[in-house]
Amino acid sequence: MTLLNAPLATAGPLLTKAAIDLFLFPDHSRPLTAYVAWIQRGAGWAGMGSSRHQGLAFIGMLFLLVNVLLAASQYFQVVITENAGQKAVHDLREATFGHLQKLPVQFYDRNPVGRLMTRLTSDVDSLSEILSSGIVAVLSQIAVAVYVAIWMVWISRSLALVSCATLFAIAAFVWWLRKISRPVFRHFREQVALLNVFLQEHLTGMQMIQIFTREARELERFEDMNQEYRKVVVVTISRNALFLPAIEAIALTGVALILWHGGGQVMHGIISLGTLVAFIQLAQSFYAPVTEISSRSHVLQAALASSERIFNLLDEPAAIAPLKNPVRLGRARGRIEFRKVWFAYRAEEWVLKNVSFIVEPGEKVAFVGRTGAGKTTITNLLLRFYEIQAGQILLDDVDVRRLDVEELRSQFSIVPQDVFIFSSDIASNIRMGVQSISEDQVREAGRNACLDEFIGRLANGYQSKVLERGAGLSAGQRQLIGFARSLAFDRPILILDEATSSIDAQTESHISKAIPQIMAGRTALVIAHRLSTIQAVDRIVVMHQGEICESGDHQSLLKRRGIYWHLHQLHEHRQSTGKIVATGVQGGSS
Repeated sequence: MTLLNAPLATAGPLLTKAAIDLFLFPDHSRPLTAYVAWIQRGAGWAGMGSSRHQGLAFIGMLFLLVNVLLAASQYFQVVITENAGQKAVHDLREATFGHLQKLPVQFYDRNPVGRLMTRLTSDVDSLSEILSSGIVAVLSQIAVAVYVAIWMVWISRSLALVSCATLFAIAAFVWWLRKISRPVFRHFREQVALLNVFLQEHLTGMQMIQIFTREARELERFEDMNQEYRKVVVVTISRNALFLPAIEAIALTGVALILWHGGGQVMHGIISLGTLVAFIQLAQSFYAPVTEISSRSHVLQAALASSERIFNLLDEPAAIAPLKNPVRLGRARGRIEFRKVWFAYRAEEWVLKNVSFIVEPGEKVAFVGRTGAGKTTITNLLLRFYEIQAGQILLDDVDVRRLDVEELRSQFSIVPQDVFIFSSDIASNIRMGVQSISEDQVREAGRNACLDEFIGRLANGYQSKVLERGAGLSAGQRQLIGFARSLAFDRPILILDEATSSIDAQTESHISKAIPQIMAGRTALVIAHRLSTIQAVDRIVVMHQGEICESGDHQSLLKRRGIYWHLHQLHEHRQSTGKIVATGVQGGSS
């Protein structure tokens, strides 16, 4: 389409020259240019060259035909290039999101969600124009400029040299403007990301802002960021506003030079009037693509600033490199072993120190300890959300680093303390998009997780919609959905990470009765602060400052009168205090 557009776009000036030299101001003393002679012969073949009026009508028809063809060609070019560009943007956004899913958890620890959303939305969108139309438009304009330049040289070399002088001035100006604009566009993208981070964080935490009456202060912070963003935008606009007037002024200076030099040549009979008029039109056609190419520089600057950020993100190393020959387990038996494991989130700040233990298939083991003792870290390492610095972790006597990470994680069901609920219906949140889990399995999992009473109050049952992050559901209801989710997947190893921390006493009683059924036939790792929920497990592992200090069942640990005994005493005191408070409330209300 570009090869077709270029000659069609330059046909106007050439037809104008033919009209002037043949029919308006014919100069019989000067030989006709080759293409003008062709047009004259064409008019004769069409029977329209016998008079000036007929000749002008013939050229007008040619002009109309050329513009119709040009319009059709430009239409198809826009459709094709926009379609190709949008496919490229689609692939880039998909590749970016796919890569984000492979990045380690540490990456999300140090990168706010709002900043990552900016990469996937506004940064990719800023590349959209340059990918969908910018690159092809520039190539098309270059083709037009080259084609026009060839015609200019053929018509008049001296006038073509005058036009080239103007071109050098335009090139120098564009280079200077690009140099001073690049940092501005980079700063602009950074401010957009900061604004998105602020908005995402504060909209998510709006309840906390209102509880602590921070509205006025947070509004002041937003005003400061918004003001900084406005300043950057104003600077960006001012740079863009400088561009077109300057280019137009330089281009018009070139036209003025052509008028001065070419007019003198017409008066001395060196060139015809048609040649001068055609050359002025060609010069304008030449400056138009040059201006268009130059005007794309600000789009290019924005795209380069965004591409830097996107490709830096794509260059982030994946959490776990794919294995060439991974070990295949099938359905795991559930034997877990930690051998002298050391781990630190930050260098030398050890969270686990020389930790070793074995969980046999089907065994139920609880991990207890004060906050920060390293309990949840154990499950994170087992699922390879983080990589250990030293030691070995084995599943069914196979180092987890020799397993495909997808197969490894498919052996585990986990009920975390804060269950994440997606914007969908309850059934979809239980089956997590796995269509092989039937409606009957979803309902059975819900019954075993004590969801029946909650679901029975909903008009659409399991098809009831839930909002983003489970808004409108209590923390306990979200945890019940988490229990049902783990049951529906029926995996050989179950992890309960503070899974009953947000459930009321009555629901906890139901869950406590259901837990033996939930754990039946599975290896279970239980992390809990409520010691009442772990007394029935086979073994309790007590952790303190990243080390295992005690291990045994409930009664044997109490007899030792060690750390577990102290934790149990604190728990009993807390329970008795709660009963006293509850009795006082009931007495006051009665």
